[in-house]
Amino acid sequence: MFKSVKTGVLAAILISTAIFANAQKKISEGTVTYAVEYAPTAEQEGMVGMLPTEQKVKFNGNLINMVMEQGPATITVFSDLATQLGLVLIDVPVAQMQFAVKQTKADYDKQRATAPKFSEFKATGEKKMIGAYNTEKYTYKDDKGAAYELWATTDVELPAGFAGEDFKGVKGAVIKFTNFQQGLKQTLTVKEIKEEKTGPFNLDVPKGYEVKTMEEIMAMQGGGE
Repeated sequence: MFKSVKTGVLAAILISTAIFANAQKKISEGTVTYAVEYAPTAEQEGMVGMLPTEQKVKFNGNLINMVMEQGPATITVFSDLATQLGLVLIDVPVAQMQFAVKQTKADYDKQRATAPKFSEFKATGEKKMIGAYNTEKYTYKDDKGAAYELWATTDVELPAGFAGEDFKGVKGAVIKFTNFQQGLKQTLTVKEIKEEKTGPFNLDVPKGYEVKTMEEIMAMQGGGE
């Protein structure tokens, strides 16, 4: 049980720290649906099989919310794009367990410290439609010299901080891009941006949840299937 919970928590953190686009229809509340593709190393193959190929991210102002089903567990993530604070809720109904993990700015910085640093964002002038969005191609590099490309649109504007700190040099909302989280290479493509009522969200621990550290959650393996 806890092996799948651990994988799910890693996946939730991986996605939640990766998807968040700088943003011209301005949208302050709604849902972004992403298609997620992975390029794992041989050692990462086992984990990738348990990761989602589609993820919905709900947002209300600076707060975002994601829900993942992972084996017997439901994992809910809340993050504040302005402060980088977060909350992960883990529900395992069959085991009658409810855990909450608070994420600090230091946790966020630690995750970023191990990821490649992107820079040299350059608009190429090349245009194409991705879904319903007019996009422009950008090239960029990481701190090891590897080259990447992304596609961004000015058709819509998402809350500031929605694709992450590394992408602040991009004009508009990032529609397709490649990133690394927990050492795993992934490409995310927006399938839909839907303006709708969501939330309100907060980072308060709900009643009935036992507060744990992420280290304690990761150590809870071998306790079942």
